[in-house]
Amino acid sequence: MAANRIALLSVSNKTGIVEFARGLVRFGFRIISTGGTAKLLKDNKIDVTEVAAVTDFPEMLDGRVKTLHPKIHGGLLGRRDKPKHLEEMAKHGILPIDLIAVNLYPFKETVSRGCSFEEAIEEVDIGGPAMIRSASKNLESVIVATDPSDYESILSEMEKNNGSLGRETRLRLAQKAFLVTSEYDALIHDYLVKSSGIRSEEEDLPDVLRISAPRLQNLRYGENPHQRGAIYSWGGEFPSVAGARFIQGKELSFNNYLDADSAMKVVSEFSEMVVAIIKHTNPCGVATSDVSITDAYLKALESDPVSAFGGVVAVNRTVDEDLAKAMSEIFLEVVIAPDFGEEAVKVLSRKKNLRLLAYGRGNVRPEKYDLKRVSGGILLQDMDVGGIDIESLPVVSERKPTKEELSSLDFCWKVVKHVKSNAILFGKAVSSFRGSEERPKESGQLISVGAGQTSRVDSVKIAIMKARQPIAGSVVASDAFFPFRDGIDEIARAGATAVIQPGGSRNDNEVIRAVDEHGLAMIFTSMRHFKH
Repeated sequence: MAANRIALLSVSNKTGIVEFARGLVRFGFRIISTGGTAKLLKDNKIDVTEVAAVTDFPEMLDGRVKTLHPKIHGGLLGRRDKPKHLEEMAKHGILPIDLIAVNLYPFKETVSRGCSFEEAIEEVDIGGPAMIRSASKNLESVIVATDPSDYESILSEMEKNNGSLGRETRLRLAQKAFLVTSEYDALIHDYLVKSSGIRSEEEDLPDVLRISAPRLQNLRYGENPHQRGAIYSWGGEFPSVAGARFIQGKELSFNNYLDADSAMKVVSEFSEMVVAIIKHTNPCGVATSDVSITDAYLKALESDPVSAFGGVVAVNRTVDEDLAKAMSEIFLEVVIAPDFGEEAVKVLSRKKNLRLLAYGRGNVRPEKYDLKRVSGGILLQDMDVGGIDIESLPVVSERKPTKEELSSLDFCWKVVKHVKSNAILFGKAVSSFRGSEERPKESGQLISVGAGQTSRVDSVKIAIMKARQPIAGSVVASDAFFPFRDGIDEIARAGATAVIQPGGSRNDNEVIRAVDEHGLAMIFTSMRHFKH
């Protein structure tokens, strides 16, 4: 074991650094350090040499300059396999540094909790990234630790290898180190762009698209067994599928994640109690209720109980025992909710393969951008968060919609944006108290869906064919305009009474005439919801 090796420790996140330093001393390292790290180590009876004593130059400019010195970077960059490097180092009194543990000023944390521009700039670390890059460039000679979670494994490998680390470990640590500095620079860049006032992200899309998301885990496979798959996440404190707490069940598959995300996005459209049942990312059952979340589930299940088999269910309330019992009646793949009651978990635990995900309380915030892959590149767009005020939209038909129809149209418009184009959705307002003399506030129920067809009239016909609830008296939402009147004719024959659609076709007048001939009501939104 080599003696008198040098380890430079300078960390803002001091988790585990005392224990790490003690381990390094045991393997013959001499510790040099800076500022708060040096004080912490001294307070814990660890012998430390201040960096200023090594450089023979004091910290200055409020600590902005302390490690930016040839005796530090020469010690990190000097190659031990080059006699000329060793001669120059000896000539200038530069000691080789064999290991560094460095993590950076908490820039992200500082700006995320709110601060002035001047405070943010002071959290831009200069010396730390410089040392990390120098050490990583010389990975054959220098060990670089940027993550406290690596301290234990480094000491463990040293224990097994007489105080040394293998090249594979050094290379892995260097890879992580360059990732740390690249992400740090990207954070600073994004902050400066946002705070400059020269150009806001709302006015322009990014010049360079950077995606930085650590891998959470490998999946059994991708969409199909012959494809590899994994899930990555960029984190965040808001509810999300990637950040959801796994409660029970089989390992989530690639497709489970896609369906769970689609389901959560549907229920996030509503403040009232709502349940969405998803199959292959398309809603096959959605309902709201002003009575109970179980009532919403039962109405959603009525929409298409056949397709619901093997589906994914999302709710926007805590799953209670009553709802758990109702969901236990059929085979489901995933249930995702803000939380699960203790009794509900007991009930659902009888279905050992059923995955339960708790996405946490609070509003589900949409991501800023939507990304889609094409060969050789990525398409980027704003996330579709467009909404409407149903009361203020223009009625283009002779007959105006009733209040009940308006409520139904509003419900259907919120759901149709989550259906694959060409999308047609039949739905209606229903009474939660079935058979009650007291008429409560109407709730929404999806009746049938026609999704993903190459012709809009075919989507209409499929939705009519698949309907398992009476269509008469329902309303229709279309994600894009009707190019011809044929779709309207089919809708009227099925017994629907009102339509909501974007409008904008060259044949709008023909479509409006068809609506008036059939005595339907129709609203234009001037907003399209294509979902390819």
